[in-house]
Amino acid sequence: MAKRGSLAHLAYVTTIAIKGFDGGLETLAGLVIWITGPQRLYRWVIRVTAPELYDGSHERAVHAIRRGAEHLATSGAGYIVFYLLVHGLLKLGLATVLLKGGGRWIFPVATFILVGFIAYMGIKLNENWSNWLFGFALFDALTLALVLNEWWRGAAQVRRP
Repeated sequence: MAKRGSLAHLAYVTTIAIKGFDGGLETLAGLVIWITGPQRLYRWVIRVTAPELYDGSHERAVHAIRRGAEHLATSGAGYIVFYLLVHGLLKLGLATVLLKGGGRWIFPVATFILVGFIAYMGIKLNENWSNWLFGFALFDALTLALVLNEWWRGAAQVRRP
């Protein structure tokens, strides 16, 4: 792998840890939506974001949360739950194996999965632009570059006598 003290290795470990944490959050969110059901979650969001419970300083955020919960409740959550669970579990598993140093076999698998994520986000961006999704795609591209760098540096160290 890359030299342990290098800036590239630190960026790699940090990025993979963030990916793993995010994967855990996505998995948890998918499980919560699946177990509670989208309508119950929507009712809970409405109760928690009632105007009496906050000072009104975060009106835009509260409106966005309510709108998202409403969309989830009315459009069906099957695809969203599937996406969150699969995407979250893949990221969580991938990050765990990469951080444990699970062997050279994980790098082509990670590359394939990350390229798939980036391609999927590219398709979604083409259908409906989102600055958030673009940011996530850029973060995945950075992660891919760091994974490839770690893979190539590790291969170069293996070839050295």
